[in-house]
Amino acid sequence: MSVVLAFRLVTVMLLWALCYPLITIGLDLAPHLAFATMRAGIAGIVLLAIAVILHRPLPRDARSWAVLSLVGLGSTGFGFLGMFHAAEFVSPGLATVVANAQPLLAAVLAHSFLKERLTGRGWAGLVLGFAGIVSIAAPGLGTGIATSYWVGIAYITLAAAGVSVGNIGMKLLPARMDALAVMGIQLLLGAVPLALLSAATEDWGRVTWSSPSFVLVLVALAVFGTSLAFWLWFSALSQIALNRANAFTFLVPIFGLFIGAVAFGERLGWPQVAGAVLVIFAILLVQLRGLAGARPESADRW
Repeated sequence: MSVVLAFRLVTVMLLWALCYPLITIGLDLAPHLAFATMRAGIAGIVLLAIAVILHRPLPRDARSWAVLSLVGLGSTGFGFLGMFHAAEFVSPGLATVVANAQPLLAAVLAHSFLKERLTGRGWAGLVLGFAGIVSIAAPGLGTGIATSYWVGIAYITLAAAGVSVGNIGMKLLPARMDALAVMGIQLLLGAVPLALLSAATEDWGRVTWSSPSFVLVLVALAVFGTSLAFWLWFSALSQIALNRANAFTFLVPIFGLFIGAVAFGERLGWPQVAGAVLVIFAILLVQLRGLAGARPESADRW
């Protein structure tokens, strides 16, 4: 893996880690699904507008649109639905553990649909990374669990499954497709079911448009945490196997801890430090001959 590609993936994980505090702030100022819809819609419009201005090619065949619909429903629709609702029911620590089981689920799907076979070292890396996440989240596992605990678990599982399916769909798209166009389209497609569900269950009059904080958070979350992050992520997936890219997602909680320590004065204990070491070691295991028999990284998937 090149240094540039590794830097791109690390940047994506940092952007996704920044999303958590932004979402926490925004949920006090807008209904959950309305907030998720606006995040996806604004992000999609930004990417698609840039693609049109730069005269980037848009997908034309029916199969591309079918796969993009799958990606939008999974990564954006189910992913955002589960992510934004789970905060109501479970502690952040538990949410982090369950959500970061996504690379393990994606590895199973990648084996079936992408013919990416993990070696023993690769599987060990993923399991070790998950163990690191458990260690990082351990202090918060027993706090803040609501009576609707299993509802929260269901929402997080839905988000993890949606993201896993969406990532498989991204790898099924030909590598030659323009990242700006396809990510903009999938975000807008995923925003549709979110908008419909929000319209049926929420009052958009509760959106605090008068708050500068909400507008700032929404723009930052949509443009940087979503538009930029999704563009970089898809660009990376066109060059590297899904399992190798997914191993980097274990960095998200580490960046989250760092942000909490710097911005909010949170203290790090030995479980977090030990977990961070495990995660870094796990990523190295997956990158160093963790795959066997994978398809060429930049090959056309069709």
